[in-house]
Amino acid sequence: MLARNEILRIYGTEYTKNTIRLLEEADLASLIPSKTARIGIKPNLVSPSEASWGATTHPEIIAGILEYLQSRDFINIVIAEGSWVGDRTAEAFEVCGYYALSEKYGVPLIDAQKERSHSVDCHGMELRICDCVKDIDFLINVPVLKGHCQTKITCALKNMKGLIPNSEKRHFHAMGLHKPIAHLSCGIRQDFIVVDHICGDLDFEDGGNPVVRNCIMASRDPVLTDTLVCSLLHIDPEEVPYIPMAAALGSGSMDLASARIRTLGEGRAEEELPRERKIVSLQDAAVEVESCSACYGYLIPALQMLKDEGLLEKLREKVCIGQGFRGKTGALGVGNCTSGFDFCVKGCPPVETQIYKELKEYILSSQTQEN
Repeated sequence: MLARNEILRIYGTEYTKNTIRLLEEADLASLIPSKTARIGIKPNLVSPSEASWGATTHPEIIAGILEYLQSRDFINIVIAEGSWVGDRTAEAFEVCGYYALSEKYGVPLIDAQKERSHSVDCHGMELRICDCVKDIDFLINVPVLKGHCQTKITCALKNMKGLIPNSEKRHFHAMGLHKPIAHLSCGIRQDFIVVDHICGDLDFEDGGNPVVRNCIMASRDPVLTDTLVCSLLHIDPEEVPYIPMAAALGSGSMDLASARIRTLGEGRAEEELPRERKIVSLQDAAVEVESCSACYGYLIPALQMLKDEGLLEKLREKVCIGQGFRGKTGALGVGNCTSGFDFCVKGCPPVETQIYKELKEYILSSQTQEN
């Protein structure tokens, strides 16, 4: 049985086969309370993009989990997820191959965006959680190891945001993200974690710049998992406040020095992940106050597109974005929250191609006026 301070990993491109081997080594079946237990599988389907793009959980990993469980007579299984605000989970299920998974293995899909929700006392913070969580006896979290434009990283702890309603997701951003993410770890218990470290984007949570590692990991401690992610991405976990907050709330351990990290099979020579982050050079162009992940997540790639064309350096004003600008005025804003600004890219959220196009027109128009 996998210990709480252990993390297993396996390398290779046979994703389904490797997932099964990982679960066999972890003896996952011994952790599940009974054959009739309702098992929930929570992938990361933030948006409708194929896993190769670096944002969503590979369906081959989910297939490996299902084959392992069903071969051991666990049949009460569901897959539950809710995409970020601005995208439809149903579209993500389609594009990411989950309808095909559902049909092949006879496992129902739960669209958390369509679920009712209930209030839960999450260690002193009241948060709304989708009703489907109440019926799950054993939760398997399957996050993607990737960067995040607001919280630096996203993996085990933050992936639980997909099981709260859209209204609560917006509320999280108004509260500053880190504290509610930490408290959510007390309201939704993760029983087992399978990390998709195949090709996550290390800059943007919605993908576009995948970094191939062909690695899958298994653990039982979400805090320890995210602490390891920080180590791999050359980030001090204290720079991701929800990690030490969650540890302080009793959701796991940050003691990576005492952790046992094992690689199955021959493995591969450990390659250091890149230290450079595109996100760092782009954040200076924006002023963000309580923005939703989707809105800010679409802005950053749009700014990258402008930078690639040599236009970003010609932008004279900072781009304002977020709920904190509601009812306020200014020069340049993105999203409906900045509708009172002189120039606003409207939408909730506007997608990156729209932001890129309208900001480009704004920059070129400003240059013409200056000349």
